[in-house]
Amino acid sequence: MSDSIVRDPTLAPFGRLKIDWVRDRMPVLNAVRDELKAGGALRGRRVGLALHVEAKTAHLCLCLREAGAEVAIAGCNPLSTQDDVAAALAEAGVRMFGWRGATGEEYFDFIEKVAETRPELIIDDGGDLVTLLHTKRRDLLPGVLGGTEETTTGVHRLRAMERDGALEFPMVAVNNARCKFLFDNRYGTGQSTWDGIMRTTNLVVAGKAVVVLGYGWCGKGVAMRARGLGARVIVCEVDPVAANEALMDGHDVMPSVEAAEVGDIFVTVTGCAGVLRREHFERMKSGACLANAGHFDVEISKPDLAALSVSRRVVRPNVEEFVLADGRKLYLLGEGRLVNLAAGDGHPAEIMDLSFALQALALRYVAEHGRELGPRVVELPAAADEKVARLRLRALGVEIDSLSPEQARYLESWQV
Repeated sequence: MSDSIVRDPTLAPFGRLKIDWVRDRMPVLNAVRDELKAGGALRGRRVGLALHVEAKTAHLCLCLREAGAEVAIAGCNPLSTQDDVAAALAEAGVRMFGWRGATGEEYFDFIEKVAETRPELIIDDGGDLVTLLHTKRRDLLPGVLGGTEETTTGVHRLRAMERDGALEFPMVAVNNARCKFLFDNRYGTGQSTWDGIMRTTNLVVAGKAVVVLGYGWCGKGVAMRARGLGARVIVCEVDPVAANEALMDGHDVMPSVEAAEVGDIFVTVTGCAGVLRREHFERMKSGACLANAGHFDVEISKPDLAALSVSRRVVRPNVEEFVLADGRKLYLLGEGRLVNLAAGDGHPAEIMDLSFALQALALRYVAEHGRELGPRVVELPAAADEKVARLRLRALGVEIDSLSPEQARYLESWQV
């Protein structure tokens, strides 16, 4: 623990209990761990991670360590590190840097601490570790084989780096794997976002107008779960195809300035900045709750909200009240950061089982092929995706059909 920086080492027993709870509910990652231990691809490798530090992430770190890797991790969001889990990781021999409520300076210092362990392989969530290595710590680039990226936002940043010729090593876009975006982004974000909102506000969802800004896979999950809870769902989009999809899924679609006047709960899920801003706040009704489920805290303009307010105060944990000049009150959840992690425990264990199994397999892929992949954004081989899916079905005791040789030949042939 002497190499780590955590808030309170005495919290480790509580963190261990959280990790124990998820361990038995992540059978796919456990199977991949055993395979990595037997194969030895990660043995002796230095792995650096910037992820949300909670129980499922901790189990990933411990699995990588059991596979022989030296592991260092920092939080990828100032409010998503759970101090008890961080303490448990440090106690278990993982080099852990971070705590909940880190200042901006502390946050980036913790990520740099991970970089200073000279990682050969990295797992990033949002791109801050990759960005640090390509800017402030370019001296460490020669030692990096490559890495993986967990989120849509991070993949967008990597694509921009690749387009500009700035990317110096291969990065596997794990977010693009089917077992990631179909389940993590949709069912994980959908459930955990409402878990965070409901436990934070203690308000009913049924009967309310919920405005979902962004209808990608995460937005679809948030909208689907809101509808299941009895809300009237309004979707705001800039993509005409996604807007048509929202309509066909049974949701209302309108411009965000119109939705601002009728919404009770707003959830931003776009990966873009300034999605809710002054022109929206000026139209919202008193009591509206504002939550963000995108990676960075830029989707809800906090400067605009502060500028319009005559007073502000924290009225519940993770709920800040902004009183506007005309007396209306708006409520910002989790400081506008990822509400499912700032105000909750993140995605369910069974969902992260799939995502982190993909991450572990992607790390092995980079360890074995990093030098030949080149500095670009790489898709995870489809075989890894299928492997994770089959392991999940096996763990559930579910069997499926297989193509007969004749069917396989039919599908592969252009001749009838």
